[in-house]
Amino acid sequence: MEKTDVKQKPEDVWIKCEQCGEVIYQKDFMVDLKVCPKCELHYPLNAMERIDTFLDKDSFREIDKHLSSVDPLEFGEGYKVKLLKDRKQTGLNEAIVTGTGNIGKHRIVFGVMDFRFRGASMGSVVGEKVARAVEVSLKEKIPLILLSSSGGARMQEGMFSLMQMAKTSAALGKLRGTNIPYISIMANPTTAGVAASFASLGDIIIAEPKALIGFAGPRVIEQTIRQKLPAGFQRAEFYLEHGMVDMVIHRKELRETVGKLLDFLSPVE
Repeated sequence: MEKTDVKQKPEDVWIKCEQCGEVIYQKDFMVDLKVCPKCELHYPLNAMERIDTFLDKDSFREIDKHLSSVDPLEFGEGYKVKLLKDRKQTGLNEAIVTGTGNIGKHRIVFGVMDFRFRGASMGSVVGEKVARAVEVSLKEKIPLILLSSSGGARMQEGMFSLMQMAKTSAALGKLRGTNIPYISIMANPTTAGVAASFASLGDIIIAEPKALIGFAGPRVIEQTIRQKLPAGFQRAEFYLEHGMVDMVIHRKELRETVGKLLDFLSPVE
């Protein structure tokens, strides 16, 4: 009997939505930017996928790519091994990628976090790259857009990590009083130190649908106050209703929406 060609496994062709159970053809899923067509659950995009779908093709020029974390507190070999593992698996040196690129007629500074790298926790290098992105925005007088998705501070860097909240906030303070817009985009999840610093300081704050946003998680809050939280608490729509974000925008409409905002905030003559 002749050997048959190896066929692609079903799990490589189809995926099942973890929220509604819809079975989705993998190629359609990618075309739809990893959004379930039935319940519109937004699945995570990595940094390169974000750049490819958000910016004009081949317009991105990365900056500060060489920066990478060390072990300032001598936390131990475990931390160093995890950093090396994440670098190998993601192809990134750190949890945020920054650079310049175009959205239509607008040249911008763009930073995007990648949750695959240490949960996109904010250590010294993440804070430094955000601060440097602000400096490029100021120097070149072009808009700054940061897309966040993070579990918060990086515990292995202790106080060095917590200081990045002040550092990034101070850097963004330099944009105040200028005509340079800063747009913050929050993806799921944007929590803890990142949510409490640069992610919440945008001139305009956009969130993706049902993104978890907040400092402490809902379970921790319930255990602390010993009360049941309202339905949808800490989700993007709850924040919109209470004035903490300006817009909740579907991923497919994100690029177009930001382009229109830039037309209003930084018109090109």
